[in-house]
Amino acid sequence: MNANDIRRGMIIIYNSQPYRVLDFQHRTPGNLRAFVQAKLRSLRNGSSTEVRFSSTENIERAALEDHEMEYLYADGDMHHFMNTETYDQIALDAESLGDSTNYLTPGTKIQVEFFEGAPIGVELPPAVELTVVETTPELKGATASNSPKPAKLETGVTVQVPPFVKEGDRIRVDPSKGVYLERVK
Repeated sequence: MNANDIRRGMIIIYNSQPYRVLDFQHRTPGNLRAFVQAKLRSLRNGSSTEVRFSSTENIERAALEDHEMEYLYADGDMHHFMNTETYDQIALDAESLGDSTNYLTPGTKIQVEFFEGAPIGVELPPAVELTVVETTPELKGATASNSPKPAKLETGVTVQVPPFVKEGDRIRVDPSKGVYLERVK
């Protein structure tokens, strides 16, 4: 594909290694040739780099396999998953999962991305349900106040929630942005 076709979130091959595109800008400075400035993160070691591609340069897009897997448990720094079709189990470290660990509970079904047979990352569902374990109680008579309050969830992550949410409530959270969506009935 052309460098002009690079988009955020794509996995490309750069220097024979898989990289995820974190950000990109198409630039045409004055009377010079157009180029694409891209910020890339290595899927092998997690390091980030800025790269400038000519707009006509050919870029190789990585061929990834997605498998549905179920999160089983955490064992120290390792998180274990099971393939829902073959029942094969894999383990990924917390560093390769990044912020995804804040939204994983046993039984959560996710997509695990594989590159050349090795797991390189996970794709969480658009919404996950978690239980509120700690939050301040709602103030009686403060109905005019609609300011959000912090709530600690079962996985340890804290999100801002509306004042009517209580401890023990199940809520839906968007894991990509880490924001409250709705209370689950």
